[in-house]
Amino acid sequence: MIADKIKFGTDGWRAIVAQDFTVYNVARVSQALADWLLARGEQPSVVVGHDCRFGGEMFAETVAKVLCSNGIKVLLAKGFVSTPMISLAVLQLKAQQGVVITASHNPPSYNGYKLKGAHGGPSSPKDIAAVEALIKDEVVIPSEKLAHFEAKGLLEYVQLEDMYCDYLKSKFDFDALNKSGFKLAYDAMFGAGQNVVRRLLPGAVLLHCDHNPGFHGQAPEPLDKNLHELAAVIKSTPELKIGLATDGDADRIGLYDEDGNFVDAHHIILLLVHYLHKYKGMSGKVAIAFSCTDRVKRMCEAYGLPVEVTPIGFKYISEIMVHEDVLVGGEESGGIAVKGHIPERDGIYDGLVIYEYMTRSGKTLKELIQEVYDVVGQFVYERNDLTLENAKKEEIIKTAQDDGYSAFGKYTFNRRETIDGVKYHLDNGGWMMLRASGTEPLLRIYAEGNSKEETLDILESVKNTILN
Repeated sequence: MIADKIKFGTDGWRAIVAQDFTVYNVARVSQALADWLLARGEQPSVVVGHDCRFGGEMFAETVAKVLCSNGIKVLLAKGFVSTPMISLAVLQLKAQQGVVITASHNPPSYNGYKLKGAHGGPSSPKDIAAVEALIKDEVVIPSEKLAHFEAKGLLEYVQLEDMYCDYLKSKFDFDALNKSGFKLAYDAMFGAGQNVVRRLLPGAVLLHCDHNPGFHGQAPEPLDKNLHELAAVIKSTPELKIGLATDGDADRIGLYDEDGNFVDAHHIILLLVHYLHKYKGMSGKVAIAFSCTDRVKRMCEAYGLPVEVTPIGFKYISEIMVHEDVLVGGEESGGIAVKGHIPERDGIYDGLVIYEYMTRSGKTLKELIQEVYDVVGQFVYERNDLTLENAKKEEIIKTAQDDGYSAFGKYTFNRRETIDGVKYHLDNGGWMMLRASGTEPLLRIYAEGNSKEETLDILESVKNTILN
């Protein structure tokens, strides 16, 4: 039997349910994980959970059965959980590994498989590659029920949402947050963070906080184009001063200010660095993915903080956080980790830090962003995702890598970088970047300009250049 080739991308293995993401293929990956864990000579335990996506419980049970049949202890989450809940549990329960069945922000037709390390964050690129190399074409799916493994002491159910909420209560003053003069709206995007905010911030206005595995047909990615309802609620409700959104597995963040304007991840990273360093006196390296704004470098230079740029994929940032003192680690896609928490993206935790910042300072999000602009200057960022045939996508990327573009319409550039994709530093002071997605059939165009009109014009000029 020749089975499908399973490849882990920038953040796990993802595929369309019933096409490539099947019980059989999930079992193949799980057997490879079991082989890898057992080869290390340990008596491992693995935390396993799923988010709100279609088939999550069935796929998580498949993981559990395969691992248990190999003599590996499984700590199986009750109900849907977020990715940060799994990572935190791996650390707190002293497990050797975590598995989350999630396709994160991908469209509802997808599901996925993420690996989490004993440090409480994404498994290292080296470990992921080692597991991937062990995936065989054939696997035997255990016929035993979960109760069989539970009776043998190989399976234990755990309440990870309770553990996570108790942890957050130890980190934040919820009495103060619940009395904040800034009322918060939260959009879970039908994702796994929906119960947490309901439990901890009972006065928040909640959107899409019910279980809908199809996400109403909308990819649960916290971008402005996907959050029109949240923006409209804030604009029509004067007492709402901040909007928080998280993705399907609640590890990515999006924000809105009091006027219903979207606050992207670049601004959030800068806000977090500014708050933690200037207000809380914390220090450490700032680790950012290649697609992040260079304004982060400008802020770090102003504050005397070291900065490191990584390839795209939070696993690279997490690896730095495990071995070094990191203040903030973040990606353009909204995955951000901060010092004092686990080395993992966590949209809810990041949102609470910003909410704490507003509450303590008495300043609105717009006022705090102006503080950031006072340090790094004003800028506007946008991204355009193009769905293209694979051959055309590869042709564009190869042309960029071979330095085949001399300009993009009227926008000329003075240098280019190729750490992960191709980034062009424009003569107008902005930048743009071309990169093929590692988890979806998309070509991404990233752009930063001095105004929204200029940034949108850069995107249109790039699109016209590469498609002609």
